[in-house]
Amino acid sequence: MRKSFDVAVIGAGVFGAWIAYSLRRTRRSVVLIDTYGAGHTRASSGGESRVLRMGYGSEKIYTQWAMRSLYLWKQFFSEIGRSLLIKTGILWMGKTEDPLIDATTTTLKSLGIPTQILSRNDLELTYPQLGFDSIVRGVYEPDGGVLLARQAVEAVVNKAVQIGTECRLSLVRPLTEKGKIVFLSTEDGTPINAETFVVACGSWLPKMFPEQVKQRIQPTRQEVFFFGCPADDRRFTTPEMPTWIDFHDGVYGLPNLESRGCKIGLDRHGPSFDPDTDERTVCSRALDEARNTLTRRIPSLKHAPLLDARVCSYANTWNGDFLIDRHPDFNNVWLVGGGSGHGFKHGPAVGEHVTHLIEGSKPNEKRFTLAGHGTVRRRAIF
Repeated sequence: MRKSFDVAVIGAGVFGAWIAYSLRRTRRSVVLIDTYGAGHTRASSGGESRVLRMGYGSEKIYTQWAMRSLYLWKQFFSEIGRSLLIKTGILWMGKTEDPLIDATTTTLKSLGIPTQILSRNDLELTYPQLGFDSIVRGVYEPDGGVLLARQAVEAVVNKAVQIGTECRLSLVRPLTEKGKIVFLSTEDGTPINAETFVVACGSWLPKMFPEQVKQRIQPTRQEVFFFGCPADDRRFTTPEMPTWIDFHDGVYGLPNLESRGCKIGLDRHGPSFDPDTDERTVCSRALDEARNTLTRRIPSLKHAPLLDARVCSYANTWNGDFLIDRHPDFNNVWLVGGGSGHGFKHGPAVGEHVTHLIEGSKPNEKRFTLAGHGTVRRRAIF
């Protein structure tokens, strides 16, 4: 017998998990489906850690969504009795002429977000373990931190299941009639009926709907590295070391969390990437760049051993805006994606927003729509 749901959510990354959880809290019947499982290694949401910051230059909507998400993450962790957010603080590194730092400072202050402005002398006195070379000032967000990513996704999915969401592991193919998707055909042959379908499958979204999405979301290969710290040395752990961001060089760093070592992330967009078939072995060029960054930013770790390295993917839109819109051909299908390397923290706000859209209780943001997205890559959201 074919089972029917109010909503079927395809993709159990951070967006899909929070959408399913938010919808289920409105007492809708929900099924959450993923090909590989929640927080799996191929997903953009898989991995050890993701930064939670409020700073977004002049992009106030993302600062507001980050604030809302921080509140919802904390509320969720309180409900489950286990926090997966580590408050490290966020240090933005700035140069003399730095419009992004200026705009970030203005936006944070206008929204009442705690902020500290640091001179070069302040930076050197407060963080003697860091190297600043051409950096002359900093902006510090004391309430920012790091989410333990894979664990957080699994926790949201588990909570969604606990309150009645059905979770399935399967490859799906949509079967359509004019104007709507009728049901999903699963790998094991069990059809899934639903009134509404939300497709939030990250780097797989262009594969599922190539005509609408392929030119609007481009998955790229991104690499992160973990370097070992000396035994019994607290300089590289929180609260002594913050999470730091240097967008001029396209890099960021995390302190030694869970004894995994200091993380160096290369944020500049890498080459095109197939999340199903491409190898995930890091390349020597990227390792050299990460070690060079380590030498410049954490000089005493320049000879530190590499403990771990990962290849993940960004699902990039043309400028970094999220893609959240109804499918132009199917009135019961919503497309949600384009995390663009900064989306993880926003999972709760995305879940809330999509729930409102399905309810019809709030309008969409024009910048999130298919029509609002270009096809020529021009990164503007950092």
